[in-house]
Amino acid sequence: MDFSMPKVMGILNITPDSFYEGSRKQTEKEIAERVNQIVSEGTDIIDVGAYSSRPNAAFVGEAEERERLRFGLSILFREFPGAIVSIDTFRANVARECVEKFGAAIINDISAGELDSAMFDAVTDLQVPYIIMHMRGTPQTMMEHTVYNHLMKDIFLYFAEKINVLHQKGVNDIWIDPGFGFSKTTRQNYEILNNLEQFTIFELPLLAGFSRKTMIRDILHVPASEALNGTTALNMFALTQGANILRVHDVKEAVQTIRLYNTIKESKT
Repeated sequence: MDFSMPKVMGILNITPDSFYEGSRKQTEKEIAERVNQIVSEGTDIIDVGAYSSRPNAAFVGEAEERERLRFGLSILFREFPGAIVSIDTFRANVARECVEKFGAAIINDISAGELDSAMFDAVTDLQVPYIIMHMRGTPQTMMEHTVYNHLMKDIFLYFAEKINVLHQKGVNDIWIDPGFGFSKTTRQNYEILNNLEQFTIFELPLLAGFSRKTMIRDILHVPASEALNGTTALNMFALTQGANILRVHDVKEAVQTIRLYNTIKESKT
């Protein structure tokens, strides 16, 4: 994948409890319609999740996560056999099954191996791109872990250590996600966003994911259903700070944002 041009990662939530009600897809019809929508709107990657990672999300057992993903992926690949799919999971066995049996191309792990010690070995064996995100605790406890010695330094050290271990295992296709909204207050999220360009020091693809999140809703005092405009504003800022991938609910608007950003860049040459 050529990251000289920013990419869009469209979200497909096969869950009953994701924070944005409009993104919840569970029936065959809903999933098929959502897949067709985001593909027609120009997504580069479809990110499929079956375990809501919103703050205080309900725990989902591995068996339930597997069944949801099997159901969703069978529909997705029926509709679009050549789709580039990432799997939003922190479980190694789930990741293996989705790659080996269904053909998923990317593993998107919110815990960077912290919640399943077998994940790094799985990624080593699978040799697929691996997205590591910064989070502390679990989705159920992460907002209890928002105190840092130094926010940016702590996150940089976290990534440096993870990347070093993965490189030693022979994993080189690593993408990084600062984890907006995960173990961070609204103020901390904006501090990270304001310093997003610093993450380019790792020389790895950088993912920005704050679509309709609390960090937008808290500032604008709107529900998730009215947070698209704020999302678009932050997406444009993230692009100017070096973001390579925008993970979004609203693919069409993200594609348009990237098109305008590219036009601005080209006007300088």
